[in-house]
Amino acid sequence: MQITIENEEEDDASLAMGALALRYYCLPSVHGIPQVIIKLEIKVVNDENCGLLEKKVVTNKKQKTLELVTLVRLKVVPHEEVVNIIKSNIEHVMISATIEAQSFPLYNNFLNLHCSSSCPSVKEEKGMAGEGREDEKKKLGGLKTMPFILANEVCDRFATAGFNANMVQYLQNELHLPLIQATNTLNNFGGTASLTPIIGALIADSFAGRFWTIAVGSMIYQIGMLGVTISAILPALRPPPCPSQSPSCQQASACQLAIFYISLFLTAVGSGGIRPCVVAFGADQFELDRRQQRAGGSGQQWNFFNLYFFSMGVALLMALTVVVYIQDNVGWGLGFGIPTVVMFVSVIAFIIGYPLYIRRKPGGSPLTRLAQVVVAAVRKRKLALPEDSSVLYRNKEMDADISVAGRLLHTQHFTFLDRAAIRTDSDITAAGLPRPWRLSTVHRIEELKSILRMLPIWSVGILIITASSHNHTFTIIQAKSMDRHLAGNFQIPAATLSIFSIVSMLLTLAIYDRLLTPLVRRLTHRPTGLSYLQRIAVGLAISLLSNLSAALVERRRRSTAVTHGLADHPSATVPISVFWLVPQYAIHGIAEAFTSVGHMEFLYDQSPESMRSTAAALFWLAVSVGNYGGTLLVILVSDFTKRSKQGNWLQNNINKGRLDYYYWLVAGLQVFNFAYYLVCARFYTFKPLDIAGDENMGKVVDGENGGGGCDVELAAGATGKLYYAK
Repeated sequence: MQITIENEEEDDASLAMGALALRYYCLPSVHGIPQVIIKLEIKVVNDENCGLLEKKVVTNKKQKTLELVTLVRLKVVPHEEVVNIIKSNIEHVMISATIEAQSFPLYNNFLNLHCSSSCPSVKEEKGMAGEGREDEKKKLGGLKTMPFILANEVCDRFATAGFNANMVQYLQNELHLPLIQATNTLNNFGGTASLTPIIGALIADSFAGRFWTIAVGSMIYQIGMLGVTISAILPALRPPPCPSQSPSCQQASACQLAIFYISLFLTAVGSGGIRPCVVAFGADQFELDRRQQRAGGSGQQWNFFNLYFFSMGVALLMALTVVVYIQDNVGWGLGFGIPTVVMFVSVIAFIIGYPLYIRRKPGGSPLTRLAQVVVAAVRKRKLALPEDSSVLYRNKEMDADISVAGRLLHTQHFTFLDRAAIRTDSDITAAGLPRPWRLSTVHRIEELKSILRMLPIWSVGILIITASSHNHTFTIIQAKSMDRHLAGNFQIPAATLSIFSIVSMLLTLAIYDRLLTPLVRRLTHRPTGLSYLQRIAVGLAISLLSNLSAALVERRRRSTAVTHGLADHPSATVPISVFWLVPQYAIHGIAEAFTSVGHMEFLYDQSPESMRSTAAALFWLAVSVGNYGGTLLVILVSDFTKRSKQGNWLQNNINKGRLDYYYWLVAGLQVFNFAYYLVCARFYTFKPLDIAGDENMGKVVDGENGGGGCDVELAAGATGKLYYAK
């Protein structure tokens, strides 16, 4: 075994003042690789220009122990490039170690790595470069930015929930739209609002940056909300009142609907600037803490995702209680006006925090780079791939803006794209510059490969949303027909039942973060407890139970209505408590705490560094496609079943429909989705990480089913990376 230490400092005297201990544990992967535990204890002795390194390696594999003790020289090598030096109040040093396993087997893929270390104080490193270092000097980012970012997100979610939670009743009772049209309107609006984040993400990653995209998007959203509020206040912008829903009720005119739809569309456009950027912008404030989490600590960045969804839940909880009650019992003008005012407050809160934010520079249009890779690969489709991947084109300067934390390494997936990095004479201009539509770097090719590898896991989120889209439409209509009395004459608003989903999600996040994670960590030896892929799997399994509960409850509700002769009276109250709907809401909330957080973490972590906003937009794109899928499913089920002997499952009068059959169908789709996910997760390959310094030192694979290296957090605040060579 050979250990090589490379130090960034020209003078290693301060490094050699004490002992340095590195301990890391390589656990078995899900593919059954045996457990290998390796401990390194390194003692540095001051010796003028270099020191003596004593290492002790202990490996335990199948109860066999091997000890090696060797003395090697500590060579001080100044690097040309400083990579991933993280913030600290103490000075920094960069340490890279290459381990060549010859005496005992090491595996290229491990389930996880945890590192811890201690180090004496070292003197300040000169010439630190990179945006992360500038952020550290200015003391930007961190927890102090969270009140502004989360205030914006809480207000945005509050406003959105206040608008959407009860919208199906507004469309039916105020605009007099039929059930199917109202349901599809909401699904289409939800789909559009989740589709625009792709455009917003491209704008943010290409030229505007995340801060300005969020700010402008919030302002557009504000204008749209103001339009909806005005349409609810002015009688001229809605049809005359109708005592009850009936064929004689006058529907909203084309002009009235146009004003309403334009206002909704503006809110959808505005959300396109907010949704993809807030989560990435918030995680940016903790980007420098990510190494701590990998080192076995409590990485604040990854706690941010739990905090993000927890804050969303709190906002939804407030909206589903206060706003929905006002809409049902006071009026729609005030019910829409409160979220509008709150949204205005969120914009102000976000802008006030401007001086404190870490603001990453956009790295250019990611779609253009991806298109350049495809075009270059197609042009060279007849060229033979080289056996040695090291001859493929690499250019540090060309990739500098999109690889601040380092470059992606070459992989053996989608090798057709590697042709884009084969250099020919015509690929270089007379000035010696590459032609981007003819020649791409390995890093840019791997960006596209990373996105392609993510797509199967990403697509699982589509059916998750499709399966739950009825929670804001059909379930509310069910609740409205049931006994909603809580005490005396007080009735729970139908849309308020969603609070049980929110409360269960909040409790699950809190319990998982504070109680379950420490317990699961002992079993998985992973700081986060479950990996995000495992978290998604748990959520998928739980969400299936939600639709099974929904089907059983609807069967009982309909049977009760028929028994009491209420089949032809859709406005009558069926003598069955609305609290029968609570289990399906609660189960859905528990499932969302696993699936949504895991899905977002997966997309953020596995996306290329320069495409974080785009990756967050993929989350909302799945929501968009899922909502459109819900619309398509409703249309197909309605058209197909109306020709059956039993009649249309989805009628305006749900007492005569078969909504329970619809829920059984959705449950079947979820079973298929779960099986599909297990296959995708089983064969997923995590993205390759960059290498600090010499890229021939070894390969590091990020993630939870793979990895041959880890970041090392030093007690004195220094940071380094530990690699193994193949």
